[in-house]
Amino acid sequence: MSAIRQLLVTVALSITLVACPGSNTEQGPGRQDVLDAMRRATTFMVEHVAVNGGYVWSYLADFSRRWGEMEAKPSMIWTQAPGTPEMGQIFLDAYHATGDEYYYLAATQAADALIRGQHESGGWNYVVDFAGEESLREWYDTVGRNGWRLEEFQHYYGNATFDDHATIESARLLLRLYLEKHEPRFRDAFDKALGFVLESQYPSGGWPQRYPPAGRFEKQGHPDYTGYVTLNDEVAEENIDLLLLVLQKFDDGRVREPLQRAMDLYLELQQPEPTPGWALQYTADLEPAAARTYEPRAVSPHTTAAALEQLMKFYELTGDRKYLEPVAATIHWLERVVAPPEAHTADGRNYFRYVEIGTNRFLRVHRRGSNAQNGEYYVDYDMTGARAEKRIDTDDLRRRYEKLAAMTAEQATAASVWFGRGSNLLGRYVVTEDIVGSDTNVRTDDGRNISASRAAALLETLNEEGYWPTELRTTSHPYRGTGPAEPPAGFVDRGQVGDAWDTSPFTMQSGPMGISTGTYIRNMSLLIAYLDAGGAGK
Repeated sequence: MSAIRQLLVTVALSITLVACPGSNTEQGPGRQDVLDAMRRATTFMVEHVAVNGGYVWSYLADFSRRWGEMEAKPSMIWTQAPGTPEMGQIFLDAYHATGDEYYYLAATQAADALIRGQHESGGWNYVVDFAGEESLREWYDTVGRNGWRLEEFQHYYGNATFDDHATIESARLLLRLYLEKHEPRFRDAFDKALGFVLESQYPSGGWPQRYPPAGRFEKQGHPDYTGYVTLNDEVAEENIDLLLLVLQKFDDGRVREPLQRAMDLYLELQQPEPTPGWALQYTADLEPAAARTYEPRAVSPHTTAAALEQLMKFYELTGDRKYLEPVAATIHWLERVVAPPEAHTADGRNYFRYVEIGTNRFLRVHRRGSNAQNGEYYVDYDMTGARAEKRIDTDDLRRRYEKLAAMTAEQATAASVWFGRGSNLLGRYVVTEDIVGSDTNVRTDDGRNISASRAAALLETLNEEGYWPTELRTTSHPYRGTGPAEPPAGFVDRGQVGDAWDTSPFTMQSGPMGISTGTYIRNMSLLIAYLDAGGAGK
């Protein structure tokens, strides 16, 4: 699973776990206590939260409102993290850790929900509405259309998307479930998803953001961008990873040529000096392109860093040194376009989002207005007071490059799936802080990171109903109709959200207590790690 999930964090509902006192005892909870707590928390999610087996991101405690990336109807589930696919994955992890068939059943219910929502083309939209097409269209025409900051929801395309991993994470869950017990319906749905990935690939080797083509949608003079060759939100790298899984698990030779085209395209998409980076998306003739109105035609440093990671990965796959050739010079360019020190943030962000092609000048996106009707985004060079938005560790990139450059092809490909080597690419669902929120920096693939006191605290804070109460600091204005043509008197733009007619999510200083799939995923991951590490004893 890709570690580059920053966009999901930016738009995700905040999920801050309630502060809880740690245990002062050295002896942690026993295994049966942990198993009981895990089962109780899962029973609540499955029997009280799930809709036809699927999930959104967060819920008020009385279920009067719920959210995915935007406010959702009670009939909806979400495919973006931390939604239905990720819930299915953590259920499978719990099944492996405990042997309890209840978790496997929960995972199959999540997968069945995804199968019900699978687009006829084989992919998935961000959201599935079990109330039907008319209900979904009504949501797009109201809540979606009025989310000023989330232009991808302002128009219903009626197709499927690779954006925010919606299709690929759904497909991964289906593949993992099929490999678990070889139930045919999961293989059938996965094969349909694989067909979607193969069919949607362009001859150039790239993929669009959405597929099948849905015609042109004009907004503020910008054409539909969803057919552009897309790197944004890891579209290409996630698709490549899925094809590599197919190569490993099924030895399916038909994915080799698409993989080769996709890898080679990265070399073609790099821009020439003096701006030798990569853009978020490209036109059919592989020219950098603007997309949403706040995404100008530009080179993106964080997309460039991700592309370098991919090129080094391609060398480890194939042993072909052509993938290493652009790396050193591009790292040097990244060092030249780092944000000035005064723009760096306390959490390590050190790069602006956009660099102008040909000049290396920083571009800044501003907006004016108050809602989706009267508002607009615009771009200029004014960086006064700008803060860096992305973190890139060029020293780490260089160390990895130098290590690979010193290797022979045989050494580099020692664990290459391309040559039938390497470890299982479809293992445990690894939970990191950028998947589930900002309240933890624990990587739960290492059981030693969960202490006895932390495990005890998780059991203590599971409430009587069976969930971990979570402060939902991110909310949204309920839909109240089309906004005014002019900003209301005295309106001050807070950045995340406009006026009361803007349905975009925004973060508050404090919020009501509620239910969070992200909190459930993280806490279950920690308890699974605690079991794996043997901290629970017998």
